[in-house]
Amino acid sequence: MDALFVPLASAIGASVDQIKLISCLLIACPLGSLFIRIPVSQPNLKHLFNLLVSLFFFIPVLNLSWGFVQLLGSVLGTYYIAANVKGPNMPWIVFAFVMGHLTVNHVIRAFYNLSYETFEVTGPQMVLTMKLTTFAWNVWDGRTASENLDKWQLQKRVTKYPTLLEFLGYSFYFPGVLVGPYLDYASYMSLIDESLFEGKRSPSSTRSIPNGRKRVAYRKMLTGLVFLGIFVVLSPSFYYGIVITPWFMTQGFLYRIAYFQFSGFIERSKYYAIWTLTEGASILTGLGFTGYGPSGESTWEGAANVKILEIELPSNFKVLLDSWNINTNIWLRECIYKRVTPKGKKPGFRSSMLTFATSAFWHGIATGYYLTFFFGGFITTAGRLCRANLRPLVLPPPGAPTTITKRIYDLTGTFVSILILNYVAAPFMLLTFTDSIEVWRRLHWYGFWMIGSTLTFFWLGGSGFMKALQKKEGKVAEKVVTPESHVMPPPLDDVAEELKDLQQRMERVGRA
Repeated sequence: MDALFVPLASAIGASVDQIKLISCLLIACPLGSLFIRIPVSQPNLKHLFNLLVSLFFFIPVLNLSWGFVQLLGSVLGTYYIAANVKGPNMPWIVFAFVMGHLTVNHVIRAFYNLSYETFEVTGPQMVLTMKLTTFAWNVWDGRTASENLDKWQLQKRVTKYPTLLEFLGYSFYFPGVLVGPYLDYASYMSLIDESLFEGKRSPSSTRSIPNGRKRVAYRKMLTGLVFLGIFVVLSPSFYYGIVITPWFMTQGFLYRIAYFQFSGFIERSKYYAIWTLTEGASILTGLGFTGYGPSGESTWEGAANVKILEIELPSNFKVLLDSWNINTNIWLRECIYKRVTPKGKKPGFRSSMLTFATSAFWHGIATGYYLTFFFGGFITTAGRLCRANLRPLVLPPPGAPTTITKRIYDLTGTFVSILILNYVAAPFMLLTFTDSIEVWRRLHWYGFWMIGSTLTFFWLGGSGFMKALQKKEGKVAEKVVTPESHVMPPPLDDVAEELKDLQQRMERVGRA
């Protein structure tokens, strides 16, 4: 089918793989409308529909026959392991199996130095890794006493093992098979049997599916196309890599900083495009229904993987992180962070570091990923210190209107968050150590100066001064909760607390 895509790619100036991917995401939208018309009394037909559409995407369109075979191997291996290994190590065996397979393909991609414009198996495999490891834990929770499970685990547990066709339909749910969204097995089955909509029948419909689905879905589709257009038109001139071109250094410093910020927005626009397109297709199948709004309109927020306004105009860096790659955050929290924490104990530094390591290896082996994640630990620490020490001083009394000082604080938080986001995200896109360091150097290391000066201030007495000021003005600092995002490493104060605790334990052992 390349003959259909090559002329279009040449005309637009995009890679053939990119055109193929976008075509699949667009095709998924009308197919989603067909999927939801399959009668609820024919669940096997729905599973088969998912499988056949995914086959169509992978083999004739994307030319990834071997890639599909690899994904099928991971699916069948997980199905066998989860069914036959009854002990508590079963989820970890599945994890090692699928994560090891993914890492091998990451190494192969790095060995051949494939650019991000090349679409190969690792993208869909990253999504499948989340689904298969989540399924394994859901099965284990189904074999565990209810009193030992939390709310999420009770809702998602699998008590009846699926047939092979059901599991294949889940694994190859076509709107999300290429780039997400990831979903758990219980959510998939509630979509198949339409229990997701129980008690929510639309007055004008003989089926249980609420009205408003198409309205939201096509709005998402339009949003995705707008961001796609923005990326196609502007990405040749605005991209992180332009910083290492000779032209960039001929510009003034402030112009370079501003140009770099806009380039970051354009880089992110391709993610906004693909994630909102696939969200729209998912909504058309019925996935993502979350109830009704204040005016009675149906809401469909459950398939979202990104909140664009909260990323581009965040009040602080924590809000930004929580709004990016939402489903990956859920996976890391529910299947890694909580699971590596010993029963009866609270998650700590060890849990955070193991979660961070998983996130890093899941993304790939490129050095740029680790530069982003490592610096992220310092960023989350600085953000926590600011929220604990500065924010209480600008909060108005309960019930009082927002003050000018609080508005200035919020605007400053938005401005600083965007500056830091683009600085820390550049290595994630550039991938190599050399290019990443060169970009930072040409930006005069501004991100390090911002975060470094903040940490230095608070660690050299600023925290004590601010606490005293809070006490003097009768301000009580809110308890600062560890960021919900598990993509970044833990804040450094968590590291310090863990090291202090370890030192105290060693001293007790020495005295004994």
